[in-house]
Amino acid sequence: MNRATPESDSESSLLSHLIELRTRLMRGLAGVFVVLLGLLPFTSKLYNWIAEPLIARLPAGQSMIATDPAGGFIAPVKLAFFVALFVAAPWLLYQAWAFVAPGLYQREKRLAVPLLGSAVVLFYAGCAFAYFLVLPSLFKFVINFTPEVISVTPDASAYLDFVLVIFLAFGASFELPVALVILVLLGWVTPEQLKEARGYALVGIFVLAAVITPPDVVSQLLLAIPMYLLYETGIIASKWITPREAKES
Repeated sequence: MNRATPESDSESSLLSHLIELRTRLMRGLAGVFVVLLGLLPFTSKLYNWIAEPLIARLPAGQSMIATDPAGGFIAPVKLAFFVALFVAAPWLLYQAWAFVAPGLYQREKRLAVPLLGSAVVLFYAGCAFAYFLVLPSLFKFVINFTPEVISVTPDASAYLDFVLVIFLAFGASFELPVALVILVLLGWVTPEQLKEARGYALVGIFVLAAVITPPDVVSQLLLAIPMYLLYETGIIASKWITPREAKES
């Protein structure tokens, strides 16, 4: 009669975790693929929508160009892929959560769910803020300061890369409250320390905004101001969570 050894049990457990990880990855990728298939017929409309903040401010008669022979095809398809990731983000996070949740304590599960939900909502809010406010203001500023002898004919692929970087920068920056709450929960900082560091945080936020945004004052202010407000929101949220955790511990 064969008896299971600790080594065999460990190998079996590792194998089951790897199988579960593969299953979750395949389900996540399948979800993205399904969304992408649904978006492919609308690639032109998606690109027209993402290009609207610039096209609406170009001088009459000017439009985008494609310096790459396949650029007019690749840029819309690339956009459709990133939109599919954007739309499928809750599904991907759910798959990640389903994989790690069995190993978490009840208290950790109770905290993780609202943090994950807040992170998704804040990232979407950052992208929306960039599209509806930052990009129009930025392109208006750039076009107005462009000499008349220079013809503004942006490349379609370069424009898409630029916009995606802006979306990523603002989406990630809007995660600041969640990051502060996590730091407080880990015990690395306290709400009082965050309050005392306001001055340093303000300087750091403006430096960060100058680094990750285009070199113009408009976009830097449009990132720095909401980031500081989000810093204050993070302090309030961490102060609200800390007494509850202290009471329950």
